[in-house]
Amino acid sequence: MSWNRQHLITLEELSLAEIEQIHNTAAVFKGVLTRKGPKVPALVGKTVVNLFLEPSTRTRTGFDMAAKRLSADVISFDAASSSTTKGETLRDTAENIQALNVDMIVIRHAAGAAHYLSKILRIPVVNAGDGAHEHPTQGLLDTFTMKEHFGDMRGRKVVILGDILFSRVARSNIHALTKMGAAVTLVGPSTLVPQHFTAMGVTVSYDLKSALADAEVVMLLRIQHERQNSSLFPSLGEYTGMFGLNKTRASWLNPKAIIMHPGPINRGVEIDSDLADGSHSVILEQVTNGLAVRMAVLYLCSGGQPEKLNTLIA
Repeated sequence: MSWNRQHLITLEELSLAEIEQIHNTAAVFKGVLTRKGPKVPALVGKTVVNLFLEPSTRTRTGFDMAAKRLSADVISFDAASSSTTKGETLRDTAENIQALNVDMIVIRHAAGAAHYLSKILRIPVVNAGDGAHEHPTQGLLDTFTMKEHFGDMRGRKVVILGDILFSRVARSNIHALTKMGAAVTLVGPSTLVPQHFTAMGVTVSYDLKSALADAEVVMLLRIQHERQNSSLFPSLGEYTGMFGLNKTRASWLNPKAIIMHPGPINRGVEIDSDLADGSHSVILEQVTNGLAVRMAVLYLCSGGQPEKLNTLIA
């Protein structure tokens, strides 16, 4: 199967075959990353611009390293160093970057920004997170990590716990996991996990013990205060008391369950430190896998084809 997409904007629009193609390509690149010289000449002579107009650590660093591992030149902008602080529009910023003959833009900004740029630019656009809408590479690296532990995800019980309403990570994971056949349950306060999410093919629950019972994956999400206009629960202490993952609640999970978190972690709020750093945690594996997944996305969206990978990495 050839890759036919120029942009990666959302996982909602990808087919299962396309998701699997990215995963398979990422698996090849993960092997490259274990070599003594972990670089391939896939993007030699090309320039990737990281336009991050919202704060980021893992995603921005991951895309920066991924492009460099593919031998691209990388230029990074953040909100403080871009002319958007002077009133320049996103369109003008992006079109000026394109006019410098760059080859790809990776953007983190408000909901819809990546889709908007994909309609006006000639070069590939990759969504690195747009508001509370989607975070496609996070969903891809999360599901890639799950597959490494469980293989086929059909019928696997996955619980996403926390602030679902404002989470782009949750939405991307839901789109990917439901296509992969997983049984997804969303849990948290009713103000943060409204029933309308059932339209996405998932189960909504407010009973933490029954939701966690025999779950094979639990993904914790932080409370996204920066996107909330008002308090949606009494206090952080009360949230932790009802929905924080601690040792007792972790015992309700399947004994082989893995614990995930896209970061940043608020230790002692959504998860105890002992669990975040414990033997069931794959949080740092997610970060490592993010590099391979982002290499795969940059490679495919730049026009690279899966059938040429073996020659490329030889």
